[in-house]
Amino acid sequence: MEAIFHAAVKGYGLATLPVGEAYQSLQAVARHRHNLVKQRARLMVQMRRLLHQAMPGFADLFEDDKLFHKSIALPIALKFSSADAVRQAGVDGITSYLNQTKVRFQARTIERIVAWAGAAAEPSELATMHTRQWQQLNEVRRLFDEQVAAAEREMAGFLVKTPYALLLSVTGINVVSAGRLAGEAGPIEHYASARAINGRAGLYPSRYQSDQVDHADGSLVRQCNRKLRGAAMLVADNLIKCHPYYRGLSALWTQHKVDPRDRRCRIANRAMRMVYQLVGGRQVWRGRGVDREYLLAKLQEFHRVHQTPIEQAIRDLHEAFAWLPKSAYADEAKPLAEWVGRKRRGPQPIGDLMIPLLIRLGLTREELGAPHEETVESNTSEARGSG
Repeated sequence: MEAIFHAAVKGYGLATLPVGEAYQSLQAVARHRHNLVKQRARLMVQMRRLLHQAMPGFADLFEDDKLFHKSIALPIALKFSSADAVRQAGVDGITSYLNQTKVRFQARTIERIVAWAGAAAEPSELATMHTRQWQQLNEVRRLFDEQVAAAEREMAGFLVKTPYALLLSVTGINVVSAGRLAGEAGPIEHYASARAINGRAGLYPSRYQSDQVDHADGSLVRQCNRKLRGAAMLVADNLIKCHPYYRGLSALWTQHKVDPRDRRCRIANRAMRMVYQLVGGRQVWRGRGVDREYLLAKLQEFHRVHQTPIEQAIRDLHEAFAWLPKSAYADEAKPLAEWVGRKRRGPQPIGDLMIPLLIRLGLTREELGAPHEETVESNTSEARGSG
């Protein structure tokens, strides 16, 4: 009680530590992306409902996470918008259409769709209207996809300006989860220990005390930074799904019949300790028995998937390099050198632009088989001109 009174009188609780522009921008972009994803999810629910009215049971042929991503469901539904159209086209017609549009598929999936069309229920009387509506919503969904991808590219640009980029060396933590955590947590220097992060996020149970009654295993505390807790829980979910160590912990607690919510909270609590050690100590993952991922290669793959402009990708790689400890240079150079050395068709200016980064990592030009500086500079200017 005396400590609380002292803090109130001195105004310790009113102190606001300065936060850099990179963290503020990262927080704004991460929250904007989160809102876009939620709006896109609601849109997908509406599309699924309208699609069921026009093509009953078609959406159930695909898993929830594969109906709109990496499947042939929407390309087929856009071209053959009813069970009758699917039956008339048959396996050969659908196969020919997918080959023309260069959509990858498996023959068994098409056979399953044709079998569905043979036993499909009658569509709604307003099937034509519902088809037009869900196709219009699909155009909006594609716009959301572009905006989400643009926000994620912007998040990567701000993330590499902070030491939270080192979290990419952990299996299961990607640019989105690391960027969201960095934006909500702020500079790691503002925390005296990992317990301070967990305390601010409220990653501990509430406690009830009255006379001789003492229950320290209540629900999560209510007074906390909810945005930071959400970012920590997102990291915990990714670790449980992808990281062998944390997935094993979750499986062990499952055998002990620990509540799933408690499991997530425990993983998030432990993950924040790991985050504090890596970010605060400027280290990469060094867990026993679990190989770390290569930070620069992971970032480069992210930019390749998101089709980031070459200049931004190279700039982000150089800024991320500044956070690497020298002991990690040799390991980080290997996958990038292999990627640059691969033979590809057509121009590959990004490979030439990455040569200076590989040299900073300790490789020589003889090891890379790199061209002379004049050639690299000319390729760089050509890449900038084409960009």
